[in-house]
Amino acid sequence: MTGRLQDRVAIVFGAGGGPDGVTNGQAAALTYARAGARVIAVDLSAEAARHTVSSIEEEGGQAIAVTADAADPESVATAVGEGISAFGTIDVLHNNVGVTVLGTPVELDFADWRRAFTINTDTVFHTMKHVLPIMLGQQRGAIVNVSSIASLRDIGYPYPAYMASKAAVNQATVSVAITYAAQGIRANCVAPGLMDTPMVRRQLHSQADSIDELLTKRRAATPTGSMGTCWDVANASLFLASDEAAYVNGVCLPVDGGLTARSV
Repeated sequence: MTGRLQDRVAIVFGAGGGPDGVTNGQAAALTYARAGARVIAVDLSAEAARHTVSSIEEEGGQAIAVTADAADPESVATAVGEGISAFGTIDVLHNNVGVTVLGTPVELDFADWRRAFTINTDTVFHTMKHVLPIMLGQQRGAIVNVSSIASLRDIGYPYPAYMASKAAVNQATVSVAITYAAQGIRANCVAPGLMDTPMVRRQLHSQADSIDELLTKRRAATPTGSMGTCWDVANASLFLASDEAAYVNGVCLPVDGGLTARSV
């Protein structure tokens, strides 16, 4: 335990993990716990949430597993209530719920377009709506929303719905950051680049003839020649959630090995 979040409580939406590799949400929950936070691990899958909590408890941390649908406002309200009942407050809100929806406007049904916004954007609204009153009551809090560099530039995949929904997350974060800055609340985004995570393997496999080819292309597209990991995203999130980032507010921090800085 490093103590950077000692005596803090973090609620992580999309915190679940499983047997196919560590997810961004699971890594964030573990990283917050290692920094001393008590963690409310929320996931649509009860089994996935319990998996993350077990990992935290094995390392001596404190956490509870909560099952909730972050796209359902009543479910979010219940999850927040369970977290408050267990730990008394919430100091850090981490939003990691997301889905990649592929397809051009010609190919997509409107339902697919709306699905991207429901999962990627509406979830951020619901969670902030129910956690912000707690943070306002204590005049302190940090919000970390996981976006994507696809919200900042084209990275070669045909997914305008994903790009637009993540761009909306960025601007919602900026608005909240400015609105509540004087009340001691900060809000920032982390924008992962080409990462090697279970979601990438599940949701982008159609963009190559094989998983190996997909991963090779992604490595070649980065300035470093390698993809990032869930721990890179988690460590950036920990910085933004901690007091070390006390004067960092309303930013979208790329975690991409320099990809967004490259001109071509």
